[in-house]
Amino acid sequence: MTAYALGHLRTTDGLHEEILEYMERIQATLDPFDGRFAVHGAEPEVREGHWPGALVLIRFPSIEQARDWYDSAAYQAIVPLRARHMEGEIVLIDGVGPDHDSAALAAGLRAAHLSP
Repeated sequence: MTAYALGHLRTTDGLHEEILEYMERIQATLDPFDGRFAVHGAEPEVREGHWPGALVLIRFPSIEQARDWYDSAAYQAIVPLRARHMEGEIVLIDGVGPDHDSAALAAGLRAAHLSP
């Protein structure tokens, strides 16, 4: 099942040369794990709440490949280039399949948690 690496990132000291180097090198770390950018730094259109910073969303064929990418020596070698100049959150998360049904999920949750 498709999985994602999601980054909510904010620069701490403006655009820095190391951030650009990180951007230049990251795709080579993704390639062995079939990682592909789905969203990369686009300015979000915030409809509710507050969203400082940028969103990065990388798609992987599986959560295992996402984990292997994040833990890889190649990626860990470039993390400091970003982390020194950006703060934020990075999460790995499984996606849903093509047959996902939120109403069925709600029914299951209702039955498990709200039924006597």
